[in-house]
Amino acid sequence: MRTITALTPPESPARVDAPSREPLRVGLVQHRWQPSTDALLAELSEGIALAAAEGAKVVFLPELTLSRYPAFVRGGSDPGADAEDLDSGPTLRFAADAAKRNGVLVHASLYERDDPDNHEIHGDGLGFNTAVLVGPDGLVARTRKLHIPVTQGYYEDTYFRPGPAEPDAYPVHTAEELGGARLAMPTCWDEWFPEVARMYSLAGAEIIVYPTAIGSEPGHPEFDTQPLWQNVIVGNGIANGTFMIAPNRHGDEGEITFYGSSFISDPYGRVLVQAPRDESAVLIADLDLDQRRDWLTLFPFLMTRRPDTYARLTAPVDRDNPLGNNGTEVP
Repeated sequence: MRTITALTPPESPARVDAPSREPLRVGLVQHRWQPSTDALLAELSEGIALAAAEGAKVVFLPELTLSRYPAFVRGGSDPGADAEDLDSGPTLRFAADAAKRNGVLVHASLYERDDPDNHEIHGDGLGFNTAVLVGPDGLVARTRKLHIPVTQGYYEDTYFRPGPAEPDAYPVHTAEELGGARLAMPTCWDEWFPEVARMYSLAGAEIIVYPTAIGSEPGHPEFDTQPLWQNVIVGNGIANGTFMIAPNRHGDEGEITFYGSSFISDPYGRVLVQAPRDESAVLIADLDLDQRRDWLTLFPFLMTRRPDTYARLTAPVDRDNPLGNNGTEVP
């Protein structure tokens, strides 16, 4: 498996004070789904081991790590049939075993079975799209995907229930194993919403990781969204002073060809390291976390907000007019 590294952080152009922390070395594995479970686990295990051998303290994996992407077709009457239990399912078990073997934290993603205590309340057969951070002793942190796509080939609303509303929507985990780095773990479709990165930045997140499964558009096969996908994530990192980590899968799974291109960017919008579109790869980068402080001191976006003008952001969009008010005056 190809390994691509960026082991010396670029300088911080807005630096005033000397760095207060050592760089944090992180890893990312870009993989493809395979029908053979043994082959799939072997590829992921190899990638995690390669990242750990390079000194990564945490390794990030793509969305629905062990699963074929399900949402090419609508979920049907029992969409959660293939969901797994969070605590005893194969994803957490694999991540914990890999973490123990390699002495790292492992970030993964799964289709989480609905909590039995909530099933009678929801009664819809849906589960959650859940990101987890796992150590040698098991689960360290969990975050459920908030925003769910509804577009052709990505019928996720027929599989996944949105994650919780406030006050539990935007958890930030302080990882002592990572030198106290503050980590946020939204998922894929969340990456398109500037509100998500802003909420996490306001909560003090230094690193935002979006496990992702994105590729071709079945209704628009000639439209390559990869540059837009990358630009919006990098831009949200600039606007919020955060490192962005985007592990994507690659390969043709029938209806969608996933376009890989996993990357890590810094608060200045620099892509530190990037994977190819059509190849499994391991990315390794050193993150100078004090760059968040440097950039937000020079450009204090959080301090100069105008929340008193943002009330309309929480107003629902008129379903008869989903593009907005078409330029008419808003009272």
